[in-house]
Formats: sequence, structure tokens, C-alpha cells
Amino acid sequence: MALRLRFLLDTNILIPLQDSYQVLEPNLTDFVRLAGVGGHQLLYHPATIADFRRDTDEQRREMNLHRLAQYSQLDNPARCPWNTPETTANEACDNEILYALECDAVHALVTEDRGIHGKARTRGLSDRVYTIQMAQYWLRGLHEPKQEVLPNIEDVPLHSLTPSLATDFFDSLREGYAGFDEWFRRTARDDRRAWVYRDEHGNLSALCIYTVQNGEVLNDAKECLTGDALKLCTFKVGEKVRGRKIGELFLKAAFRYATNNACEHLFIHADAERHDYLLRLLEDFGFEERGTYSGDLVMVKTHPLSAPEPAGLPPLDYARRYFPHFRYDADVQKFIVPILPEYHETLFPDYSPHQGRLFNPSNSVGNAIKLAYLCHAKTTAIGAGDVLLFYRTHDEMSVTTIGIVDKFKVLQDPAEIASLVSRRTVYSQEEIETMAKKQTKVILFRSVEHLSRPVSYAQLQRECGVAGPIQSIRHIHDDQFSKVLTAAGWKSHSSFN
Repeated sequence: MALRLRFLLDTNILIPLQDSYQVLEPNLTDFVRLAGVGGHQLLYHPATIADFRRDTDEQRREMNLHRLAQYSQLDNPARCPWNTPETTANEACDNEILYALECDAVHALVTEDRGIHGKARTRGLSDRVYTIQMAQYWLRGLHEPKQEVLPNIEDVPLHSLTPSLATDFFDSLREGYAGFDEWFRRTARDDRRAWVYRDEHGNLSALCIYTVQNGEVLNDAKECLTGDALKLCTFKVGEKVRGRKIGELFLKAAFRYATNNACEHLFIHADAERHDYLLRLLEDFGFEERGTYSGDLVMVKTHPLSAPEPAGLPPLDYARRYFPHFRYDADVQKFIVPILPEYHETLFPDYSPHQGRLFNPSNSVGNAIKLAYLCHAKTTAIGAGDVLLFYRTHDEMSVTTIGIVDKFKVLQDPAEIASLVSRRTVYSQEEIETMAKKQTKVILFRSVEHLSRPVSYAQLQRECGVAGPIQSIRHIHDDQFSKVLTAAGWKSHSSFN
């Protein structure tokens, strides 16, 4: 079965596509090109026609309606039950479009509308709603995987970025915060540091300035956090590199830093209107609202030094709230997952056999936290919150990495597989179509950490009671899992006993 995706385009995407006098943004142009390359469908919802007809500019209205005919209309979508007589016309249009996604009329919705992204999150559809940049990056991964360069985050002194302060990268920060340049220079003199991402041309494209605080006022209510807290002072991912998981990489660096420096909380001040995507990302990793500070929303993540009691939290919810802590008590299943070296390097480019705890301790971070793995294992018993021990086959023949399951599904439709893994890991169209020739196990997971002492196959047999060749995913018992951790010299800073 060929991999053919169906994208529903929101009104705010269609208008610049139709307006021949408007210069298309490079991301949108590339997305349309890649959709053509892959034979993917670009559709509009009938509700868009009603939306265009409400335009009071007669010339523009007729032009939009006339040009809409060159695109395919979604055939006979179900009426949205969410609308009521009190629903405004614009809201009703948004609901109709989102409900079509709910009914699986298409694989994904592409929109720049923050309101629709917010509604999608509320209704559990956010994994299938994309900005232009995110959709473009997805298709690039499918059709041009060799051109993709794994993002790399560097830890640098802030003063090293002062020469870049005059570039347009900082314009939005200056617009949002009066006196930003003065604050930046003053902070640089205090030896503040930042995580940065540079694009393939060496241009500064993403920035996260951080500092450790103790006893500072958190919000307008004058609350203070106990112990050391890692503050993410400035968090910006440039438009041209959105969709590359840069924000997630910054959080990965932040969690690593907070763990290594015994920070009990992480927090950030964010503009709720301008930083909607960032807020959704933060919530997925356990940040919670804690009031406001000078108009900005305050988001705080508890980062306890020792793993808290579960207190009834399901394993996945526990991992979300306290990441990188996770549950591995008797109620949680454990599995060894064999993975070929080439796929291990793709999933875990920051892995090194002698790297130390909680990701590579060097000044770089190589890949995202939320990943995906495809295989043809026989097991169907994996569930959310289960613990995975990734076993690198052939060369190292060792358990190297711990992961926590987000979702497990058995699929054979290549388009459905591609949609599910799109935000996680780059699989080419050819790889997905080859895998989908038979039922494929799709494991969405969170990479927790790499073991400082990988556990060899000989140790698994001799010390851990794991017998026989490791050729497929296998369930292991609690005592075997504990013995693996012991052999790895692993301490329980990231789990519940």
C-alpha cells in the first residue's frame, strides 16, 4: 500500500495559497512542493466556502471563491455536533474543520490559528494538528531524509552572543520586552549562560537563556519556591526552524542541568498569547500554571531530588509530572527491546558508552526526548507507562538506554503509521512502506537516560537471569530488571522503589 496522506487546509492557509499577488512564505512553498512530490492530497472543508462568503470585500470574496475550485473539497463531511445557536459563525467554521479531523476524514489539519490548536488540545487531537513549519518538516523527513541534519544544542556564555544582538533574530524579543538589549548586556556581564541552536548556515536560530535562583519572587502573589530553581529566562525558537523539536531539546538540556545541579524546580514566564505552542510543550512535560508575573503566565515544574511516591498516579502521568523520574514498581511492566545499531544511532545520536548519567554531559544535546520505534515483534502486551530497556544488537550487544512508553499500537496502514510517528522520529516513506507490508508495532516513547555502564549480553546471562538470544522484544520480571540496573551501577535518582 502506497503512503498517501490527506491534509485538510484551514482558511488561513488557503488564502495565501490562492493569492497570486502574495509572496508565499518559504515554509509554505516547500510544504506544497513536497505534497506534490509525494502525491499527498491538499483539501479544503465546505465550511471554508461559507467563511469566504462572509468577506465584505466583494472583489476579494469572488476571487477567493473562484480560485478555491482549483483545490479538492472534502466530500460530504459529517456535521459538527459541537455547534449551538450561540456559536459564532467563525467559531462554527473552526469547529466544523476540527470535527472532520475527529471523524478521521483526513490524516492531519494544517493551520496557523492558535485557537484551533487550543481546541485540538482540549479534544485530544493536538497530535494531528500542524503549523506550516511542522507539516513541512514532516514531509521533508518522509521525502528528503538524507537532507535532514539532526539538531544539536550547545551551551555557551551569553557574552559570546552579543555580536548577534543586532540581528533580526532578536527583533521579536525587543518588541515584547522593553529594554531587552540593555537587559541582555547587563546579564551577559554577570556570566549568564544560554543553550543555542544554529542552523545549517551557522546562523543563530533558537535560544534559551537560563540561570539558577534561590528564594526569588515567583509571581505577583509574591510566592517563592523552596530550594534552588532553574529559571528559563528567555525561550525563543525562530520560525524557520520550528518543527525540528528544538524546544524539546532545550527542555532536555534543562532537565539534565536541573538533575546534575540538584534544582528542585524549573520555571518560566511566558506570554500566553504569543507562546501557545511553548505552553503546550511545557504542559506535556509536567509544568503547571502558578499565577502570573507582570502579565506573563508563570509555569512551574516540580523536579524533586528523590522520586516521590506514586500517590495513585498512573505510570505515564507520573512520568509526565516528574520526568525524568518514572515508576518501575511491580505494577509496571518491563521489556528488553533489541535495536539494530543503525536505528540506535538514529534514535540516540547523543549516546556514548562512557558518557555518564542523564544524557551526554558534554556541551551538546543531540536529539529529542519523545521518540518512536517501529518493529515486527510478536508482542502486543505493551502499555502506556511501561519501561523499555533498549538493547543494541550486533556490535555492542548491550542494554544502553531506558525509555518510558507513551503509546503502543499495532498498524498496517502506512499513512496512519506516518501520521503517528511524524513528530517523533524521521522515518522515510520507503522505510514506512516496507515496514507496513505486514502488521507493524508502533512504540511511542520518552527517552529517559542512557546507562553510564551499558550491560552486556554476557552480563545479562550471567548476572541478570536473561537467557537465550535477544532477537525480539521480551518481557522481563521485576527481579531481572533490578539486576540489570545493579549491573549498570544505576542509582534510583530517577525512579520509584
